[in-house]
Amino acid sequence: MPRLSEVIAELDALWPPERAEGWDAVGTVCGDPEAVIDRVLFAVDPVQQIADEARTLGAQLIVTHHPLYLRGTTTVAASTFKGRVVHGLIKHDIALHVAHTNADSADPGVSDALAGALDLRVTGPLVPDPTDADGRRGLGRICELDHPETLRDFAARAAARLPATAQGVRLAGDPDALVRRVAVSGGSGDSLFDAVRAAGVDAFLTADLRHHPASEAVQHSPLGLVDAAHWATEWPWCEQAAAQLDALSDRHGWDLRVHVSKQVTDPWTTHHSSGAPN
Repeated sequence: MPRLSEVIAELDALWPPERAEGWDAVGTVCGDPEAVIDRVLFAVDPVQQIADEARTLGAQLIVTHHPLYLRGTTTVAASTFKGRVVHGLIKHDIALHVAHTNADSADPGVSDALAGALDLRVTGPLVPDPTDADGRRGLGRICELDHPETLRDFAARAAARLPATAQGVRLAGDPDALVRRVAVSGGSGDSLFDAVRAAGVDAFLTADLRHHPASEAVQHSPLGLVDAAHWATEWPWCEQAAAQLDALSDRHGWDLRVHVSKQVTDPWTTHHSSGAPN
């Protein structure tokens, strides 16, 4: 069985930390490099229920997409909820490793997994990484549908294929407009509207669309918007990443047991539809 340092070296090769955005906080949060690893849990969020799940499974390593300390900290005191997570992980010899924006822009990355969940054919990145001579890395993905369908049906496809959340899937634009080419971006995507418009796609699937950028986008062009829950658009990456680690484990003869958490850690838990607009 491998040591933590060996597993982390392979994860860093998949998602090099130097490719993370400057504001991001990726890499190993806690863990003994010499610890032996035989079970790994992938999840989106490094929250208490994921730490508890890892303990129940007997996992020695959690790999999450979201950072635990994105904006830094001056304390890991157990009187804070993040500190309690750290204390519990260390107490039970569980390491935590984060791959965030370095996984977003990877090949394959978070948006490839999102496209795969919807059975979309990826044609290239939405915002290419200028350092990638092959033109495969970057933020978001431009995709094609095998057959055109209405925006309504495309939104229904997303609702059916992505994990269920209280938010569900929202749609903006003409529900009967035909969709042939789409842009997708796992996680918050309303900073990418300029690139989406430049790509000439019929629809954009992402998460966390705010009122003003969404309103301006639909006024600017007939672009259809499909807004899903942040957690739901990034969860498919966990399965993709787990499969990548499984393949590495087989190659090295590590015999790792790799799990994907199916706990819904999206913060929204209940949805009530408002009255239909007049």
